[in-house]
Amino acid sequence: MLKGRKDGRVSKASETVNLPAPTLNVNQLIQSFAKRGLGVKDMVTLSGGHTLGFSHCSSFQARVHNFSLLHDIDPSLNTQFALDLKRKCPKQNTNPSAGHFLDTTSSVFDNDYYRQLLVGKGLFSSDQSLVGDQRTRWIVEAFAKDQGLFFREFVASMLKLGNVGVSENGEVRLNCKVVNWRRERSMNLASIFFASSFLPPLVFGEQLSNDVLLLCVWIREKC
Repeated sequence: MLKGRKDGRVSKASETVNLPAPTLNVNQLIQSFAKRGLGVKDMVTLSGGHTLGFSHCSSFQARVHNFSLLHDIDPSLNTQFALDLKRKCPKQNTNPSAGHFLDTTSSVFDNDYYRQLLVGKGLFSSDQSLVGDQRTRWIVEAFAKDQGLFFREFVASMLKLGNVGVSENGEVRLNCKVVNWRRERSMNLASIFFASSFLPPLVFGEQLSNDVLLLCVWIREKC
């Protein structure tokens, strides 16, 4: 992100509905990114963020169970990979923690995501669809071959994404991970924290827990 960008002080989980769903096809992905001023190359590049992380079964389970009238498993999936997903995510899955990593080096930021797509091992149908469309396949192939190129393009696309929807009413954060701590708020919570030592535990827990939790977060960031 560019230094000096203004961020909001409130984050709402409900706003994540604007994120592209893992079931979108290439046309839908292109439209979704275009609404934010991002092109096809930006879309494929930013999809490379899936080189990190883990997904629960709910995001891809439909690809390995009753996929269509003709196929139980999505035919675009690598067969062995699909069977592995099916084993980890059975039809009657009772494990809410079950899932799969997004690529084979899920804790390393690299171009493995693109290499996996080329062998049918894209976890989401939206990911695998990038290989099946000529508008996007050439970009996948280029990034799979040249990690340095992917890194350079990712920086450029992330800078563009970082400027989407920026509000002038926000603040420039001193620490990118947390909102700025306001002096009056800090002094108020410090007083509450001190006073809480004289209160019964039940009262403290019911009435002051949110403020004290915020104070603890602040202390952790400062120490």
